[in-house]
Amino acid sequence: MGLDFIGIDPETGDKGSPTVWLDRAKRRLVFQAVKAEEDLETEVGERSWAPGHEAGIPEHETVVWIPTRMIPILRKACDDAERDGLL
Repeated sequence: MGLDFIGIDPETGDKGSPTVWLDRAKRRLVFQAVKAEEDLETEVGERSWAPGHEAGIPEHETVVWIPTRMIPILRKACDDAERDGLL
C-alpha cells in the first residue's frame, strides 16, 4: 500500500525537512527528522529510561528530534492510525 503523507514541518524551506508518514500496511509511523546532536544522543544513551531496560542506544536504533510545532501533525498521524484500527 505504501506510505501516506501526513505532514511536513510548516517552517520548512525547499530542502530536507522533518516529515511524517503513516504506513498502514506495516502499522507504523515513519519519520524523517533531524539527527540528534552528540550531547543529546549522549544524554539519551547514558541512562535507563524505562524499568527493565538497559542504558544505551542499540546499534539498530538512532535518536532524532522534530520541532514541537509539529505536534498537530503527529497528533493527526496518531488519530489516523487509531481511526483505522491500527493500534
